[in-house]
Formats: sequence, C-alpha cells, structure tokens
Amino acid sequence: MNFFKRALLNIKAKKGRTFLLILVMSAIMLFVLAGLIIQNAATTAANDAKKSAGATVTLAANRDKAFSDMKASTSTKSKPSLNLAGVEVSTAKKIGVLSNVKSYSLTTSTTANASSFDAITTSDSNQGGMGGKEMKSAASTGDLTISGVSSTASALSSNGAKITKGRGLTASDLNTKNVVIETELASTNKISTGDTITMKSTNGTKYKVKVVGIYKASSTSSANVGGPGANDPSNTIYTAYTFANTLKGSKYKGTVDSVVYTLSNPAKSADFTKAAKKLINTSKFSMSTNDSTYQSMLTPLNNVKSFAQKIVLLVAVAGTIILALIVILMIRERRYEIGVLLSLGEKRWKVIAQFFVEMFMVLIVSLVVAGVGGKFVGNIVGDQLISQQTTTATISSTSSDMQGGPGGNAEGGALSGTKGGPGGSVPSGTMGQATKSEKLKNLSTTVSVKDLVELGGMGLVIIFISIMLASFGILRLEPKKILIS
Repeated sequence: MNFFKRALLNIKAKKGRTFLLILVMSAIMLFVLAGLIIQNAATTAANDAKKSAGATVTLAANRDKAFSDMKASTSTKSKPSLNLAGVEVSTAKKIGVLSNVKSYSLTTSTTANASSFDAITTSDSNQGGMGGKEMKSAASTGDLTISGVSSTASALSSNGAKITKGRGLTASDLNTKNVVIETELASTNKISTGDTITMKSTNGTKYKVKVVGIYKASSTSSANVGGPGANDPSNTIYTAYTFANTLKGSKYKGTVDSVVYTLSNPAKSADFTKAAKKLINTSKFSMSTNDSTYQSMLTPLNNVKSFAQKIVLLVAVAGTIILALIVILMIRERRYEIGVLLSLGEKRWKVIAQFFVEMFMVLIVSLVVAGVGGKFVGNIVGDQLISQQTTTATISSTSSDMQGGPGGNAEGGALSGTKGGPGGSVPSGTMGQATKSEKLKNLSTTVSVKDLVELGGMGLVIIFISIMLASFGILRLEPKKILIS
C-alpha cells in the first residue's frame, strides 16, 4: 500500500484527532494570514499616500543670509534695512518643468491704502488710556493687505474662505485690475460685484480696480485680528500677482516673494530639491521642504506594517512549536504502526512522507477556513492598530505645533499654477489643514490569491519543520527497539 493511501485512510479513521489538527492549524493560518493582509494593506496605503498626500518645497529668499548682510552693513547711524531678493518668474517656470512637480504656486504680497472707500477698523476696549475708543488697525505701510494670486480657488480654500458673490480670479485675470474683496469690507462700504473702487499704493499713486467677486472669510480668521497695529482679515484683497507687483513698484516686475512646488511623489523630494538648487543662487535663495502630511500618514502605516511583520513571525514560530508538540504526541501514539512499517521494509522517508501528506490534507482545509475568516480578522486588527497609531501621531503633531508657536505660511496668498506655467486651480494651502483632511482612517484589506499562495508556502514550511522535529526521536531507532519500547 502506498503512503498516500495510508495517509487518507488514517485521516478518515482518526476523525477526532483530524478535527483537532484542523482546529489548531486553522488558528495558526488565520493569524498568519491576518498579519500578511495587514502588512500588504499598509504597503499599498503607503504607496497611495505618496500620490495623494503630497509634499511642498518652498523657494524663497534666504532670510538668514539677508539678516547677516543687514548686520554687516548696518552702521550706528543708519537704520537697519532687510533686503530680500525676489524670485524671478522665469526661474520659477524652469524649476516647474522638472520631474516630480505636480504643480507650483507663486506668492506675492504688499499693502495699499483705501481711497474711494474705508478699510475695516477694529475696536479694542482693553487698551490703557483708549477708553474703548475705536482705533484703526492699519499696518505701518497701508491699511489694506494685497495678496497677489492667479487663482483664488486654492488661496481661499486654504484659508477656509469661499466666494459668496460673483466669481474668483483665474489665470485670465493676469495683467488686469480685477479684484476680489471680503464680505464685511463690501457691506460696510456698500460695494457690489461689478463696481469700480479706487485704492492707492504706498507711494500715493491711485488705481481704479474692478470688483469681480466677494468672498466670506472664515470665522477663525475674523476672530484672530492680532491686536493693535495688525490689519483686519476683512481688509485682505485678492488681485492678480501682476497687479500686486505694480503696487509694489516697477523694480518688482517679473518677480514674486516665494514659489511653492507641490510634488507628485513626496519620497523623492530630496532629489527634486537637489535638481532645483542647480538653477538658483543658493546664497540668495533657500528651499525648504514640508512633507508633514505625507509623514503624518506614513508614520502610523510604518508602525502597523512593522507590527504586522512581528505578528507573522511570532505566530509562525509559536505555530511551529505548538504543531510540533501535537505531532510529537501523535507520532508517539503511532510507535507500533511505525515499527511494523519499518519491520516490513518500508523506507523511513516514506513513513515521514505519510505524516507529511496527512498534515498537508489538514493544511488544505485550514487554508479554506483562513481564507474565509482572514479578511474579517484583518479588518478588526488593522482598524484597531490604525486608530491607535493615528491617535498617537495626532497627539505628537499637536504637541509639535504648540511648541513651534504661531507662524505664517507663505502659501496664504498663493497663486496656483500647473506644471508648465502659472495658472490653473491646483489646491494649495497650509500643510496643517492638509494633514487634517488626509488623516488615515482605515486600511483597505483584501485576501488575494498571492496572499493565499504565500500563506500556503508558510504552512508547508511549518508542517515540515514540525514533522521533522517530531520524527527525529523515533525514526532514528531500529524497528526492533521501537516495537520493544
């Protein structure tokens, strides 16, 4: 009788033992498969995060170098003056066509004064000696904040604002005097879309501009005025960056304050920065990378992936030990059967092969059970791990933000551009807000054929090691000694 037939007959005859083996093997395979599913899902999610989370690289004047130059050139009689170099638009375009650039945003800002209308003023009753008197919250150079953009879609959304009347600015508004103003500024001065208003630059030149849209600032922005001397958020007017440069002066033509590049693959931000630096004067300009959104998603994913790998290893080792102990007990019960087979001239490898075939049949049933329940277990464990890791990452991010203190982002008045030139409506905004919107909530777990094949391979290794460990003590003996003992 060949060992395949003996194995099948033994499986049928020992139903209780077979059921116990299936139960144990199914539990081992179930948790190994859950670990593999979570591991693969975390890898897939990490790859998706590279595409969706994005990373930004900001090109702006090198402030450290500018401060050093200011200190070196300042005498005791002269007033300190900080000179920041403007980024050439032509240079921004050259960098914008580099690989891995999804879009880029140019930012320029200045101040101006209201002429045919009044800027919003802020009352502060806590100022000593003021007695609650209304005081004008004007900046030192102008009572209006001018944000030069080529598309208000991204600039407004990043600040939690939205268009309520008219339209926003687009690439077609470049080289025009079209503007978008805030609701409170419009209602206070009875300004509607289509009206023409007058503002003047800080050097006194007056400009007539056309209101094409009205936006509503977020309540958070309106609440945080910033104290005396700070400009009210309602005094922020969006214009084309070309007109903002006109207000600043002729020497600013063709330049912007900063450029923010959004990358397609955050993992390659270092390569992009290296290539971009070859096109700029690094003594005048600096490039800073912000991939906090990508990192905030990647951290919990890497933790989950690492934990899943440990689950697979731990369950595999523990499963091998447990299965080996069960097989040892099973083989000890069959000492007489083994002794008879060896006495009849059966080769030792065929006896071992019979045990292996029996366990292989058990493995097949266990793989079916694991395949049915693996996704369910993987979902439960994966969601719990993601929830825990995301909470930890959020707490860490919040702590870092609090330690960092308040600070601005150059993208507030970003003008969005697609790869190849300014324009378009690719979203840009603060990375903190992006982090909230991109927070990972769950893992998409699926049981694939590849997972089952990989699981089957691990199962074969486990039963092979278990059988070899269990068989070594008996099969090394002679048939006579086995029968006598």
